[in-house]
Amino acid sequence: MNAITFDRSKAKFPIPEVATSFIAGRALPSDGTGERIPVICPATEELISTLREADAQEVDQAVMAAREAFAKGPWPRMSVDQRKKIMLQIKQILLDHADELAYLETMNAGISTNHVRNFHVPRMGFNFEFFAEVASQDSGAAYLQTKPYLSIVTREPIGVCALIGPWNAPLALCSMKIASAIAFGNTCVLKPSEFTPLSLLRVVELINQTDLPKGVVNLVNGRGQVTGDALISHPEVDVVSFTGGTTTGRAIASRAGQNLKPVALELGGKSANIVTASANMERALNGSLLAIYSNNGQQCLAGSRILVDRKIADEFVSKFVKRSEKIAVGDPLETKTEVGPLAYEAHMKRVLGYVDIARKEGAELLTGGGRHTEFNKGFYMQPTAVMAKSNDARVCREEIFGPFATFLVYDEIDEAIALANESEFGLVGYVWSEHLPTAMKVSQNVRAGTIWVNTPLTRELRAPFGGYKNSGIGRDSAEDCKMFFTEAKTTTIPLEDFPMAKWGA
Repeated sequence: MNAITFDRSKAKFPIPEVATSFIAGRALPSDGTGERIPVICPATEELISTLREADAQEVDQAVMAAREAFAKGPWPRMSVDQRKKIMLQIKQILLDHADELAYLETMNAGISTNHVRNFHVPRMGFNFEFFAEVASQDSGAAYLQTKPYLSIVTREPIGVCALIGPWNAPLALCSMKIASAIAFGNTCVLKPSEFTPLSLLRVVELINQTDLPKGVVNLVNGRGQVTGDALISHPEVDVVSFTGGTTTGRAIASRAGQNLKPVALELGGKSANIVTASANMERALNGSLLAIYSNNGQQCLAGSRILVDRKIADEFVSKFVKRSEKIAVGDPLETKTEVGPLAYEAHMKRVLGYVDIARKEGAELLTGGGRHTEFNKGFYMQPTAVMAKSNDARVCREEIFGPFATFLVYDEIDEAIALANESEFGLVGYVWSEHLPTAMKVSQNVRAGTIWVNTPLTRELRAPFGGYKNSGIGRDSAEDCKMFFTEAKTTTIPLEDFPMAKWGA
């Protein structure tokens, strides 16, 4: 049995006793109004902090600070080179505190420290560098086709941005929201998930230690139905960017739509991972395990439906199960750990509930299926896989969002493509094949925003990322973020005199 315990006095880095809002360059007092929400370490089930929820009045304070900074502050009026210099300061101060931020994320979200330190933290720093360069290299357009006019098109910052982040990868995903919003001269209010406030509170504190003007980046903490609703419905918020579940995304789109606010929504997925008979077996196996179990299985782009060609199914599934049973599940602070605990208790119970659902639908449990028996505390779950009877099963249709793989067997590639498309989601797709025509057929026919061929989980920030169908609205990329966080303006100037009607002359 594990004996992981939390001792604040021995914490590797400081953990705030109370997580509050951070507005106009300062943290608000911990004794203010608002509900108190426990912040639990998923590895120990112990209270490590308390969140003081921001009510509508506090959200208004944050939004108006962002509005003041946008309307009267220097940030939107700086040259791009000045903003770029500060964006690079932000990158550096965050990377200087990389170990601290990784520790806070691991303690709060349960993601293995290796995964956070090696993937999420570098991505966090790169987000600010990348969007500083994007804004720096941006250009306008000019048109001379309609004589005698010159029409020039410029893009201006859109205003105050509401950024609502998820609990499964706070550092990587929320830093991209902040960076892509402020790079073009906007200001923002970030609302992290109430389950994982700690790392992002520290991020915003550090950002505000640079030369960034106060009020450009603000943070409010709380639940979606309280803090989030007050934020997206605030009349001074111009756009809303949300990453999270599809049900919440629908509610946000509806709420924002009442005031005609643009929304960008990166939502759920139930992505097909197609393993063909021509696949490199070892690489397909490695990639499939990473695609479903990395980040504790809690990722919208997980390859959670594994479709295997019948000719290789027995061998592939057998090897997958054997490897799953050897995955190092444990204390996320240990470097040897591959899979840590799920983020919070209710989510763990939900994921485990799908084991009973699978059994009732006649699926075969291949491995796992319960809480990990080596731990007396913590939200640890065994890496789990089932063989479903058909794609109609709930475990094939619904996003489980945990270390839970569902297998289906197919006979022809057209059948696999049809199965992949029989889903309300369309975020990503995977195909493993050494036969180029097969790989391209999958790429051209699977309805998903990203198709990965012989690779798992690769993000090219210059290319669009987002989903079809219920997987979201809009895309993240250099160009897409520019279009979302800016307004286009056309200025038309005559280059010579021209005849003009003289009414009333």
